[in-house]
Amino acid sequence: MRSHLLNDTTAEQYRRSVTDGVERVAAKLAATDRPFTGITVDALSPRIDEIDLDQPLHDTTAALDELEDVYLRDAIYFHHPRYLAHLNCPVVIPAVLGEAVLSAVNSSLDTWDQSAGGTLIERKLIDWTTTRIGLGENADGVFTSGGTQSNLQALLLAREEAKTDTLAKLRIFASEVSHFSVKKSAKLLGLGQDAVVSIPVDHDKRMQTVALARELERCEQDGLVPMAVVATAGTTDFGSIDPLPEIAELCEQFGTWMHVDAAYGCGLLASLRHRDRISGIERADSVTVDYHKSFFQPVSSSAVLVRDAATLRHATYHAEYLNPRRMVEERIPNQVDKSLQTTRRFDALKLWMTLRTMGADGIGQLFDEVCDLAREGWRLIAADPRFDVVVEPSLSTLVFRYIPAAVTDPAEIDRANLYARKALFASGDAIVAGTKVGGRHYLKFTLLNPETQASDIAAVLDLIAGHAEQYLGESLDRAS
Repeated sequence: MRSHLLNDTTAEQYRRSVTDGVERVAAKLAATDRPFTGITVDALSPRIDEIDLDQPLHDTTAALDELEDVYLRDAIYFHHPRYLAHLNCPVVIPAVLGEAVLSAVNSSLDTWDQSAGGTLIERKLIDWTTTRIGLGENADGVFTSGGTQSNLQALLLAREEAKTDTLAKLRIFASEVSHFSVKKSAKLLGLGQDAVVSIPVDHDKRMQTVALARELERCEQDGLVPMAVVATAGTTDFGSIDPLPEIAELCEQFGTWMHVDAAYGCGLLASLRHRDRISGIERADSVTVDYHKSFFQPVSSSAVLVRDAATLRHATYHAEYLNPRRMVEERIPNQVDKSLQTTRRFDALKLWMTLRTMGADGIGQLFDEVCDLAREGWRLIAADPRFDVVVEPSLSTLVFRYIPAAVTDPAEIDRANLYARKALFASGDAIVAGTKVGGRHYLKFTLLNPETQASDIAAVLDLIAGHAEQYLGESLDRAS
């Protein structure tokens, strides 16, 4: 079994095995003509259920052959231009190369004596990001597993900075279309069920600052503590960006921690033409960024950034075997001092390889392309009498639904849109997401692939309309 350990004696075997795997994936990518095969749970489950994990194949080639059948053949391929569903981006090759390197070396970014150069690379990227945001010379941060963890850590810091022993008095303010992780974080942090105050949004799905001001005043009048305001720079459903400068003013007025969830909108930090859309982010106390959403990085590659490095002490715990307190005095950099995680992958390497190969302008150009595509897609949908589109895009998301000319029952229209989405997924021709707006079912394009063209959007709209019309025709047949 030692023959499977990666070391100096197995380097050639490592090269052959990884090359075999890469060649198979490359062949699959080259031959993929649709984002999904349309396989069902009932069809795929038996293939995996019949595999006996206690009976190994003893050969990586055989294991790859099997993987072809249970995974690669039916995987959902985000690189395909008609994958238009969730916040999943196609990935850039330098980042994939970084992934291969970090997996093989297997550094753990918790302590200096496990990572050395990796620690300094991550710190350099944190500094680069805080500079792009404009958080100031005292800023810091750490890479995380994703936006949910980043939001949790930011709100943990906000809770501790609120300096109250009565958790039931703490309140978090976020728009009604903010990410669910805000409420989840409140629960994990031991706050009451009423801790998150939902602020209504305007027609463009942006937080109403007049309503926020009213709720902050009410909070103080009721003897409660405004712990944090979570402003969103790129909501999951709409890509909407809250009015950051106005929110910053209110946070300053009420002495409230300002957190900006820019998990989606962080791509604007590299934008060549649209950076001004997130003006005001530099006034935040903390910021969430997901490089694996809009910097075209493989999952996971994310970070939480803070204006004041000292606030990260709230996540610090010194263990004698790992990061004893004396290491701080010796100026030994241990990233675990800042992180909620202990063992942690060197995910920063992917972004490092990307920046060193493409540069920030290269990333920004790609993100600008998808933002421009969304604008073109909005014009297409707005001009099509078969569809109703909710809001003009701030980033690269379009929320819309099919509206049949001859049907007025909202519930029936809901069912037609639900059917169209399911039928499209089952066909594998394209994948779109869904959400609810005003209690009604809508469809969603999340455009993160620069290879997607307006012609792809037009073709998918036709497919959706066709499936919806088929459902309505069958519905009428059943009714008669």
